[in-house]
Amino acid sequence: MSEEKQNVNLNINDGEAFFANEVSINFNPLNFFIDFKCVSPRIDPRNQTGATFALKHNVIILDPYAIKEMSKMMTDIVTRYEKDFGKIEKSKPMKEADKQRKKTKTKVTVPEESSPGYFG
Repeated sequence: MSEEKQNVNLNINDGEAFFANEVSINFNPLNFFIDFKCVSPRIDPRNQTGATFALKHNVIILDPYAIKEMSKMMTDIVTRYEKDFGKIEKSKPMKEADKQRKKTKTKVTVPEESSPGYFG
């Protein structure tokens, strides 16, 4: 039998770069759901009832083995980063916000019903 060369067309859809300032992780028996969120305030002069926020998010779905491997990779890459650039620590504003929160004993909570349920 002779070997024939076959051409394969591959279309790659590169996603957009996405800045996430919040992350949540949920799971069900089959998958883990990593929800990267970008929450930003918006000013809308038509809205007289209060603040308006824009929420953009991208969800990554992984099986349990894949997320375990990802966890190992993240640990390895953070270790390498800290070896090259120094220990990753909270910024001064974050530390100050923590101090202020402790003084006022304000806890940031998210109502259970606002968390997405991924069971499908």
